[in-house]
Amino acid sequence: MFAQKELSKIEKLKKELQTADAVVIGAGAGLSTAAGFTYSGERFHRYFKDFEEKYGFHDMYTGGFFPFATPEEMWAYWSRFIWCNRYMNSENGTYRMLSDLVRDKNYFVITTNVDHQFQKTGFDKQRLFYTQGDYGLFQCSEPCHDKTYDNEEIIQKMMHSQQGMKIPSELIPKCPVCGKPMTMNLRSDDTFVEDSGWHEAAERYHAFLEKHQDGHILFLELGVGYNTPVIIKYPFWQMTNQNPDAVYACLNFGEAYAPDEIKAQSICINGDIHEMLKHLL
Repeated sequence: MFAQKELSKIEKLKKELQTADAVVIGAGAGLSTAAGFTYSGERFHRYFKDFEEKYGFHDMYTGGFFPFATPEEMWAYWSRFIWCNRYMNSENGTYRMLSDLVRDKNYFVITTNVDHQFQKTGFDKQRLFYTQGDYGLFQCSEPCHDKTYDNEEIIQKMMHSQQGMKIPSELIPKCPVCGKPMTMNLRSDDTFVEDSGWHEAAERYHAFLEKHQDGHILFLELGVGYNTPVIIKYPFWQMTNQNPDAVYACLNFGEAYAPDEIKAQSICINGDIHEMLKHLL
């Protein structure tokens, strides 16, 4: 599975995990892809074949931007999307292995993923910072106030009652304050709601970084691409460069890279994250 060169890097990372005073995990979409949350192929066809046949898009991501004619149809699509990627128990063990690796470590997680898999697999909620939202939360589309709402119950109702690719009109979610449509709590523009929980998590994350800024800290980046590098990747590079005792590890499929300034402090491993975590355990 891995060449000898990559296996030696995995052994080096294993030692860093054992000796680091603190571990900061930065997780991107590649981690959830490794965990089985693919948005195309067989998984897409299994749950969205009717939408594909009617509208011609071939993956869940594209469907999320489709201009459906009615809110009833839009919520039929999104309720399935949220159920598949937030509430179904289809994780293949990748997050569980990561949890086992750091359970006894002093760790913190920052992630751009919105599928809630860290909490579902036992990570400490007080050590998680979801920067981009959560499929399991609604907010006012305006938004008229900075509050989010758990959506599991209403999503379940939408799933069980939709017919002909539409939900009943009475299930369309409305803001309890202003009555305007609700939407997902996902960062896509300046209407994204950063509620009190978001700000508290941000404060805990920055306090953790400040406490360990001069120590032997491991920045473990998993599946982070270049869509939003300013959230995880670039700060990890910068903090590693500022601390000679820091180590930057990048696990990615085809995109494991570190700039020249921190190469001596870096461990970059190309390959399947699921398989790499197996080796680390």
